[in-house]
Amino acid sequence: MTRKERFQFVIDYFQQHAPNAETELLYDNPYQLLVAVILSAQCTDKRVNVTTPAIFAKYPDPYSLSKTSFDELFPLIRSISYPNNKTKHLIGMAKMLVEKFGGEVPLTVEELVQLPGVGRKTANVITSVVDQQPNMAVDTHVFRVSARIGLTVGATTPLATEKQLLQYIPANLVHVAHHWLILHGRYICVARTPKCGQCGLTPVCKYYKTHHAKKS
Repeated sequence: MTRKERFQFVIDYFQQHAPNAETELLYDNPYQLLVAVILSAQCTDKRVNVTTPAIFAKYPDPYSLSKTSFDELFPLIRSISYPNNKTKHLIGMAKMLVEKFGGEVPLTVEELVQLPGVGRKTANVITSVVDQQPNMAVDTHVFRVSARIGLTVGATTPLATEKQLLQYIPANLVHVAHHWLILHGRYICVARTPKCGQCGLTPVCKYYKTHHAKKS
């Protein structure tokens, strides 16, 4: 099987079984999504969704968030991983949004990565979710699932994974393919004991062929 054929199988499978996959973070606008994605680094979406309503109620826009202090914001974030850094990042992000971008969330990766707490992965999430730009955010799930299936070969960094995936996934599907891989990694192709018995990708999966096919 060629890599192109493997990608096509995966794309066809997800288009049939998860055509409308989307982020599990809860948000109403780009500002709220940006806050949620910054908080979600090395933290579950479920925990973030429990935390953000109080933040959004107290700080409904970048202007209000930019005027708060560390001591005021921190108690709302203390249950999230790395709360000290994320508190500083959120305030810094809001200040830059107000001072440099007129209070609006920019929708280019180049501009977004200038914001405190925003790296390439977060910028790719924002642009793909809000604007359906063909930007592939690579988190631990995407990195693991892509390598296990065999969509990526020898990719040792998120950027290398991103580049390989973009070679084979049609541009108009990248924004949803990101969620296909994340959700598959979150619920089926989990890190320690992947649920291969529940997976519809086993016919083309290199991991399955190596670890299970010989036993059957």
